[in-house]
Amino acid sequence: MRGKSPLFSHSETLDGQASDSMSSNIGQSPIMTDFDTFKSLNIAVLTVSDSRTDADDKSGNLLIAELTESGHQCTHKSIVKDDKYQIRAALSHWIADADVDVVLSTGGTGVTGRDGTPEAVKPLLDKEIEGFGEMFRVLSYDDIKTSTLQSRALAGVANATYIFVMPGSPGACKTAWQKLVSEQLDSRTRPCNLVMLMPRLNEK
Repeated sequence: MRGKSPLFSHSETLDGQASDSMSSNIGQSPIMTDFDTFKSLNIAVLTVSDSRTDADDKSGNLLIAELTESGHQCTHKSIVKDDKYQIRAALSHWIADADVDVVLSTGGTGVTGRDGTPEAVKPLLDKEIEGFGEMFRVLSYDDIKTSTLQSRALAGVANATYIFVMPGSPGACKTAWQKLVSEQLDSRTRPCNLVMLMPRLNEK
């Protein structure tokens, strides 16, 4: 979606009132607000693991199944070692690709010596979306109680690409996708969603 013409001509406030103020600003793209139209996104999936293969990558394959069922396209899939430079290399390639709208990463969010995904990702971000990690840990408490504090899940934006960093377990990925990510990547979600902001992510 980056570099493409905006799909809609007016913005909408959180109370549902339409406004043309943003579209009147020179150099700014309007926020998309057609809540009746679903926009299919191109999503890349990255599994961070020292041992997983395509055959037993349960979390990566679960995310592909979930995003496909939701109407999106999985355009890339990769498995890399839990090494911050390999992680950054894979992410940087997708961040620079104008055809990739979102990256879903699974694995490496714990606190052991080999858990380095957050350290790999944070330097690449233009903005961090703190609410994702906060909400994920709140929702996970229902399933794993205080163990949720060990998760360093995070999300952010890099070159107009949304990046979601999730734990390595299938259950955690399912919670993150079904209870948080899927709704915010659905252009029909009210009162607002992340898709409607895409035309303005690279504003200067």
